[in-house]
Amino acid sequence: MNKTADYGFTVIVPLYNEVDNIPGLEKSLASYLEKSVCSTCVLFVDDGSSDGSLPALQEICSRNEAFFYISFGKNRGLSAALKAGFDYACSRYIGYIDADLQTDPEDFDRLLPYLRDYDMAVGVRVKRNDSFFKRFQSKFANSFRRMMTGDGATDTGCPLKVFREQAAKAFPMFSGMHRFFPALLLLQDGARYKEVPVRHKPRTAGVSKFSIWNRMMSSFADCFAYRWMKSRYISYNVTATDLEDK
Repeated sequence: MNKTADYGFTVIVPLYNEVDNIPGLEKSLASYLEKSVCSTCVLFVDDGSSDGSLPALQEICSRNEAFFYISFGKNRGLSAALKAGFDYACSRYIGYIDADLQTDPEDFDRLLPYLRDYDMAVGVRVKRNDSFFKRFQSKFANSFRRMMTGDGATDTGCPLKVFREQAAKAFPMFSGMHRFFPALLLLQDGARYKEVPVRHKPRTAGVSKFSIWNRMMSSFADCFAYRWMKSRYISYNVTATDLEDK
């Protein structure tokens, strides 16, 4: 049986070449698990790292009962890593956080209570500890995305989100679609999300895997892909059946 089914909440941590951050991840996540608002486990998704991240993950998972991992044979990208996490997690609630430690896992407890009424709760970084240029790119890209999708989301790049399991597993996932979770959720019949302020810290180890090309330029193309998808997306709500009555 999938061991994540024993927990109410699975935290997905996608990572690629983040070996220097793994000791900090272990400390931060282990500390959170001791006091989280529901029973929680961690599922690391190694996206084909080549810097020794996988052996380091295997080591910390061997000494932490609620730590698990899956690993790709080659790098597939963040969207693929998240999809694998959604596919393998079997908890009632699923969340994710980046491996760069710029967000605090304790802030999951700010988001989780909203899943009683919403299908997804997303963090909004109110005081971003990034360079001016990076903040400018993000603000411009978010504005363009809102105009193209109508999702109303403030900060889709915030790497701290929680989902009901059914909502997470229903996302149509393609490369780059991790930037569109609020818009993708709204394709689901009757689904709603909530934005919640969270903390943000500067990166202290490792290097960002995103450039101006994959942060801005590719996201513009993805907006048009989303518009195409939205016009053809199938969503339905079954109101009557006799499958369980016989």
